[in-house]
Amino acid sequence: MRLLTCCLLCALALSASAEVYKYTDAQGKTVFTNQPPEGQPVERIELPPTNTIQSSFPEGASTPPAASSLVSRYRVLQLVGLPDDEALRANNGTFTVSVQIEPPLAPGHSLQLLLDGSPHGPASTTTQLQINQTDRGTHSLAVQVLADGKALQQSDVLTFTVQRISINSPARKAAP
Repeated sequence: MRLLTCCLLCALALSASAEVYKYTDAQGKTVFTNQPPEGQPVERIELPPTNTIQSSFPEGASTPPAASSLVSRYRVLQLVGLPDDEALRANNGTFTVSVQIEPPLAPGHSLQLLLDGSPHGPASTTTQLQINQTDRGTHSLAVQVLADGKALQQSDVLTFTVQRISINSPARKAAP
């Protein structure tokens, strides 16, 4: 495989260093070519050296990283919208949290909520995520960035408490 790659690179280098000639055809138009016509006065064009860029891979790697890891880690990945020192009032156990992410979510990446360490709901590309039917009590919540179903990065785990009305509460109206 390396031999084939080396041969292809050499072939590209040869074509990049081909000679270029300039002449005027019978209609008076200027023509540039790599093969000068016979019996025609031609001018050889000197080309400047081609531009090259040195490829760089992560330290110690001899091959490029997988496509999903080409995006560097997100500088900011955190959940916002959860109360710090008080319970979250959600009578039906449903509420929304926001994800703060920088840079913006890359194409092919998605966000997955982890409620109490398990995936909650489908992965999404939006930064407003809904938590449904959460029981009362203390829970943990985090968000992961996924690529091809694999976790690339995870936010810090936040702990919060859900407060729901009790079915025995006198504040609930009795069903007719």
